[in-house]
Amino acid sequence: MSRKRREWVPYAYHHIYSRGNNRQNIFCDETDMLEVFRLLTMIHNDNPISISAFCIMTNHYHFLLKSEEVSISKVMAVFNKRYTDYYNRKYQHVGHVFQQRFNSSPIPFPLELLRVSKYIHRNPISTEPPMVPQMEDYQYSSYMYYKKSMTPPYPFINLLDLTSSMSLIADGTSLNYCGYVEK
Repeated sequence: MSRKRREWVPYAYHHIYSRGNNRQNIFCDETDMLEVFRLLTMIHNDNPISISAFCIMTNHYHFLLKSEEVSISKVMAVFNKRYTDYYNRKYQHVGHVFQQRFNSSPIPFPLELLRVSKYIHRNPISTEPPMVPQMEDYQYSSYMYYKKSMTPPYPFINLLDLTSSMSLIADGTSLNYCGYVEK
């Protein structure tokens, strides 16, 4: 029996997430986290992508990602394969790094985009105990760029789409977006 084909909506964001095999930690240190950004930059340089929210935890990741030119499946196949190669080499690991294929679902509506981004950004404070006292203190999440009005260091990070979506319920500003996420 073949696997169900992934749904790809070229101009929509997709909530993409994957977990380490057996819930093991797969992002163990700062070098591993930086490898994620290096790979995403490389992918973006080949086929532009846009990420409006991300959170990389120790054993899983979440991306709110849009790819207009190539399918999400192709983007994530490159990412997961290259990260697996990196991880296996670094840690002399053999076998699966990720528990299963990545999960994805298109986000067709702006209000749903806000809801999913809130879920993604709240990950570091939703653990027991929380990983950080405040969301903006977690350095492997895009939330700090919204909260601290920082220019992201990576070309694939798009802060405009979430704040634009915010204009449906309030002024489309980073401040209002942060107020929404922190409720």
